Amino acid sequence: MKSLTKTLLIICGSLCVSLGILGIFLPVLPTTPFLLLAAVCYGRSSKRFYNWLITNRWSGAYIRNYRENRGMTLKHKILEISLLWLAIGYTAWFIVPLWWVKIIMLGVAVSVTLHLVKIKTCKPE
Repeated sequence: MKSLTKTLLIICGSLCVSLGILGIFLPVLPTTPFLLLAAVCYGRSSKRFYNWLITNRWSGAYIRNYRENRGMTLKHKILEISLLWLAIGYTAWFIVPLWWVKIIMLGVAVSVTLHLVKIKTCKPE
């Protein structure tokens, strides 16, 4: 593979990891798609970065479980739903003054919660 292509894929993968990490703390930014895209970019460009991502103690098991269709652990589901509602609740209650924006935020929170609940629950590794 050409050096420029490898470099661009590594940059794209690193950007996706950064956005995925931000998605942990910002409820409207998805974590999983960015981490999966980072795995694809790293997998096509750098074995070292790919292995780092897949074996990482924070994201490794999460990515492997999702890619192998095993689902999420109950602990991760509870943590993600709690952080989602804390962040959206705080923002809607203290920061956003418009009632219609609060309703949209509530709709997003309900939708994401339903999505997370529907994902298969697996046992931790």
